[in-house]
Amino acid sequence: MTLVHVRDASAADIAFIVDANAAMAWETERKVLDRDVLARGVAAVFAQPARGFYLIAEHAGAAVGCLLVTYEWSDWRNREWWWLQSVYVTAMARRAGAFRALHDEVERRAAVAGSAGIRLYVDLDNERAKAAYRSLGMDAARYEMFERERTP
Repeated sequence: MTLVHVRDASAADIAFIVDANAAMAWETERKVLDRDVLARGVAAVFAQPARGFYLIAEHAGAAVGCLLVTYEWSDWRNREWWWLQSVYVTAMARRAGAFRALHDEVERRAAVAGSAGIRLYVDLDNERAKAAYRSLGMDAARYEMFERERTP
């Protein structure tokens, strides 16, 4: 793969993003997502852009990767952290620059926006992803994540 183009996602990309999220959940956690709920969740970002935005990586006009950027306000810094979520690159595009292109575009936009930086979370056992993030200059944070999930 020689040239990867990154663009803003549109509502026309919802099906790809849903497929990518479902595949990522299965590959990383062996979790089956409710595709109807997932489709509504993806569409909700387009309906309310303050929630964040999706980027699409393309090669030869075909979508090969995506990610979601959401925001977290930091009162310590008086700026927003940009969170990378729902990161997925198709199997054929892995290790061919698709994630790097997505990451670089987020870094560029975050710098222009004056964000505090970018963050993401990764499954503790996902060594491949950790290596990819380190190769881009990201460091493991000193925080553990706790949660209490509520189901509808």
